[in-house]
Amino acid sequence: MTVKDSAVQTSAAAPVDATLHAALAQAAQGRMPLAQLLDSATALGQQGRLDAALALYEAWLAHTDSPHRFVACFNWGTVLGALNRHADAEQAYRQALQLKPDFVQAHLNLGHQLEHLGRIEEALAEWRTVLALLDAAPPADEELRLHALNNLARALEAHKRYDEAQACMEQSLAVRSDQPKVLQHYVHIRQKQCAWPVDRTPEGVSRHQLLMATSPLAMLSASDDPALQLLAAKQFVADRVPAAGAPLPPRAQRRPGRIRIGYLSSDLCLHAVGLLTAELFELHDRSRFEVYGFCWTREDGSALRQRLLAAMDHHIRIGHLDDRAAAELIRAHDIDILVDLHGLTSGARPGILALRPAPAQVSYLGFPGTSALPGVDHVLCDRYVVPEALTPYMTEKPLYVPRCYQVSDRKREVAPTPQRATYGLPEDAFVYCSFNNNFKFTEELFDTWLRVLSQVPRSVLWLLADNRWAEQNLVQRAEARGIARERLIFAPRVSPAEYLARFKLADLFLDTFPYNAGTTASDVLWMGTPILTLSGRTFISRMAGSLLENVGLPDLVTTSLAEYERRAVELGRQPLRIASYKRYLAEHSAASPLFDVPGLVKDLEDTLAGLVTG
Repeated sequence: MTVKDSAVQTSAAAPVDATLHAALAQAAQGRMPLAQLLDSATALGQQGRLDAALALYEAWLAHTDSPHRFVACFNWGTVLGALNRHADAEQAYRQALQLKPDFVQAHLNLGHQLEHLGRIEEALAEWRTVLALLDAAPPADEELRLHALNNLARALEAHKRYDEAQACMEQSLAVRSDQPKVLQHYVHIRQKQCAWPVDRTPEGVSRHQLLMATSPLAMLSASDDPALQLLAAKQFVADRVPAAGAPLPPRAQRRPGRIRIGYLSSDLCLHAVGLLTAELFELHDRSRFEVYGFCWTREDGSALRQRLLAAMDHHIRIGHLDDRAAAELIRAHDIDILVDLHGLTSGARPGILALRPAPAQVSYLGFPGTSALPGVDHVLCDRYVVPEALTPYMTEKPLYVPRCYQVSDRKREVAPTPQRATYGLPEDAFVYCSFNNNFKFTEELFDTWLRVLSQVPRSVLWLLADNRWAEQNLVQRAEARGIARERLIFAPRVSPAEYLARFKLADLFLDTFPYNAGTTASDVLWMGTPILTLSGRTFISRMAGSLLENVGLPDLVTTSLAEYERRAVELGRQPLRIASYKRYLAEHSAASPLFDVPGLVKDLEDTLAGLVTG
């Protein structure tokens, strides 16, 4: 970035009061000491006047020669970064590093700007440079080392370089073990790799620390104990969800007219939530409901995204607003019921809910368990997934619908059915399938699958090729249990239409436990393939069971791992029984309560309307 003499006149967008004008004039004359510059710019930043602080730094840098110029360049870069001018910030940090190549903080911040610009390898190189500089000049600053290691771990995990990410987490925890956020990612990255046991404690970390740091999402896979899932949610909210401040005052009076329902999500696109909800939005009774979508969804260019938008009466983007501004906007539309489609999943904005922009706030679909989020009053569910015995372990009050709570889409696009050979499946084999994400696999469950394979000759297990570390660990585990690697067949990720079509090639879908299939279970049954599930004690472990009860196949629901294994073996040895299930699904599933989408939407509407009229 070239700093011009005209910066004083052109850079400041904020109102220039007399004090600022005097400071700019002093900086432009080269008479402002560095300490005064830093104090003045910091004060402007605290007032929210970043443009004015930027103008002051630019004026000073354009007219002042100082041996400490690198400090001003660094602070200039932080202001540019805060204004999302990442390319300009990069140049500011590079100027600082030209003057002081061992300026560790500048290398750290430069890495952040490069990451924002999508130049991930360069960002990683900057953070590795930080570690090298700290190693070269001991004693190293512990905070700076942790900052660099944790940045590396986060970015590497985001780019699916799981082995490198885990190594950085272990190095970070060796420096300081009491880092709940790092421990949370450590557990989940081991789940993603099927690196068992996932709760292996790094050096210096206790089992208690690991348990208390396990994220709510990771706990859904790790335990079927509802008390532990509630503990994980409460701990996460306490540690990771900032206080939102005073809630908005209750509205004085409801505006007359139709019930205004608002959906809150960043997943209204080619995502599991988007795939399930398109027809729900389309079928809402417009004589009773006015439908709003408040979203911060990425524009993925998909046909599904366009369909979801077309199904809304009002689509309002709130990604550019902070939580309070977003809540005030929702309140301005006088929303009666705000339905959160996130819970504790990635991208959630619980701060909006905590501000209570709507008189009734409900969780649905996004997080199949308790979220412990303040501001979430109810959860839409059915009596199978949330039996009475589970309610003490949930912070939300159940809103029961009379059939399966999970909506689906009867307009799913399906590609032509492929040949088994296309995916390397033997024509004469019994194909067990589980296309759930690999992080849902547990050591105990996978060993059960291997025992099933050992008891059913000429059977194979068809899995999703999620990542190479999981694939390697699963194959090694199979071989150690006497199962040849060719009996594990990995399918690549494909388009949603192809993904649906290939379910027809499987004989039996084996569900995961305790994290059941949700959207995937709906897809499997819609395509006419039976699914064997194990129902436990938690919402997440009862999802597929609810679907099977409502599609008319309750005999495919088991209640213990031993029963699950026995049933899987029986079905693998009885191809005629599998054929009977497939015939039943082909003839009756579309008319079942599970896929009666208009009926389910009516049930949901009646249940939600009770929050307004009741």
